[in-house]
Amino acid sequence: MATVLGDAGGPEGVPLVANDGMDDGYRPSPDEPFMNERQQAYFRRKLLAWKEAIHREAQGTLSTLQSEPLREADLTDRASSETDWSIELRTRDRQRKLVSKIDAALRRLDDGEYGYCEVTGEPISLGRLEAPPIATMTVEAQERHERNEKISRDE
Repeated sequence: MATVLGDAGGPEGVPLVANDGMDDGYRPSPDEPFMNERQQAYFRRKLLAWKEAIHREAQGTLSTLQSEPLREADLTDRASSETDWSIELRTRDRQRKLVSKIDAALRRLDDGEYGYCEVTGEPISLGRLEAPPIATMTVEAQERHERNEKISRDE
């Protein structure tokens, strides 16, 4: 049974889908202890399902790339085809980087650090962890970080 785990799906348009049949309608709530075992299991399933969806899409791209001709007879068709593949390959590269962020989030889950800001150590809101579940900073810490980056670039 496939179940959508995120209302908006994941970044890069990859839907967050679980096929483990373990969806009992549970959604983490601020009324329960933060990062209890049930919340950890929920986010682990969400991250693993997201990673699996990315791998399926990448495999589909690879299959299509291997089966379709790369050379079109017409120059306009060839340019269009090459542009489409360029966009597709850039998307796959972004998703490859996303998989490494998912793996890092899974390691943080294993280490008991998931859900806590890497800057302040404070809990990251459940809403922020829902989308995207790879968040490593609270909203406030992220905003400070982005302001500091902007100041550095402007100098």
